[in-house]
Amino acid sequence: MNDASLNGRAVLVTGGTRGLGRVMARALAGAGARVAITGVSDSARLRRAAGELSAAGAGDSLAIAADAADPDQAAMAVERTNAAFGRIDVLVNNAGLGMRLVSERFNLEPAKFWTAPPASWARIVGANVNGPFFTARAAAPLMIAQGFGKIVNISTSAQTMVRTGYSPYGPSKAFLEAASRAWAADLAGAGVDVNVLLPGGATDTDLLPPSPKKRGADGNLLDPRIMRAPILWLASDASNGVTGGRFIARLWPDAPPYPGAARDAAPADEAAPPRIM
Repeated sequence: MNDASLNGRAVLVTGGTRGLGRVMARALAGAGARVAITGVSDSARLRRAAGELSAAGAGDSLAIAADAADPDQAAMAVERTNAAFGRIDVLVNNAGLGMRLVSERFNLEPAKFWTAPPASWARIVGANVNGPFFTARAAAPLMIAQGFGKIVNISTSAQTMVRTGYSPYGPSKAFLEAASRAWAADLAGAGVDVNVLLPGGATDTDLLPPSPKKRGADGNLLDPRIMRAPILWLASDASNGVTGGRFIARLWPDAPPYPGAARDAAPADEAAPPRIM
């Protein structure tokens, strides 16, 4: 059973055309939220993903061609969402780039940081560090003005942040998690919550090179659908006042109700900033 507070909730999911973003956007639409998604260009993939949202839920949907790494385009995506829905309640900073820009074999042959082409390094940092900042920067004043909002930043496992061959992808997520804690403190008392959500392992998305034996560094591969239940909770009134948290989808129970789910998915050793040193 979905939380009734999600009916009509205005949500923006960046990078909502594939992978985790597509799964979370569809789950939110299915719960009755009005969902806007972004893709870097006006593509058939973007239009198809928006059509899936309309089919999945009772709420309105919106497809926006915008690159979150561009401050003007990030602001435009927020403005269009606000104009279409009359407000913006939830921002899911999901858009990002992975190590395939550095090497298509990074998961088999670790790509040392000094071998990364500067242009690829800059694109990954731009998408994973600047993109969430630009989008949250545009959304936060609107959320503060309405006295309500939720920012959910999609991250990765702490081990990945420091794993050899995963730079700059891993370190970029370490930045995002540190920023999330700082943003939560900046927004304290404003009615705007900021939290981190991560799968808890490699997921079956395009971040990994295609292969019949696709697996993460730990030898496992998670179904992206594990993100559905926690994103619905984080977007709903059930999580009001929960801020500065780090939630692991792999630890979330499979079905409602969720007594203690938030606590269980944010174990004590994960609640603190990632131990990266």
